[in-house]
Amino acid sequence: MNKWDTLTPVLVQSIGETVYMVAVSLAISGVAGLAIGALLYATRPGNLFANRAVFFVANLVINLIRPIPFIIFLTAVAPVTRAVTGSTLGTDAAIVPITIMATVVIARVVEQNLVAVDPGTVEAARAVGARRIGVLFGVVIPEALAPLILGYTFMFIAVVDMSAMAGYIGGGGLGNFAIIYGYQQFNQQATWVTVAIIVVIVQVGQLIGNALAHRILRR
Repeated sequence: MNKWDTLTPVLVQSIGETVYMVAVSLAISGVAGLAIGALLYATRPGNLFANRAVFFVANLVINLIRPIPFIIFLTAVAPVTRAVTGSTLGTDAAIVPITIMATVVIARVVEQNLVAVDPGTVEAARAVGARRIGVLFGVVIPEALAPLILGYTFMFIAVVDMSAMAGYIGGGGLGNFAIIYGYQQFNQQATWVTVAIIVVIVQVGQLIGNALAHRILRR
């Protein structure tokens, strides 16, 4: 029997697990990261909702979490993962640390892109009587939409990478497949097939993100 007769069903399941981890993690962190990033932007000193205390706390939390290598972060938040999912193994468990880390990084990406919006645009909206919340969601975020899409595309790639690393501690997905059936069984073919699939997933995401950003810029 060809070894791929046995490995193919496992590989297909691993692809499904990776897609599941990436989709759920990115959906949750995308919304949470946007909210926190907008909060960081709005509460900066001299900005729409300037609040030094809120900005300091949010900024501090991001600065504490973001520099931690993800492979270490996986084990560091194991108690949180266990409290949420009841286990530290499997795809559901892997989603917890991926979502936390992705939220932090997205928040910073969102903040940086919103800060880059021309202050004159904000001032003009305020001058005609627009409310501050309306300026934030009706002017600032739409103005930064194209770079935000590119930022989210970058995060899609980062989340795929994190999902692969999660496989190292039993998180399932393509990373787990590559470790168990490639590295541990000295099967270089399985490793390269996994690499090729991940490259395809990343390229498809990159193409979609670039196309959306380009379409917005042409409007």
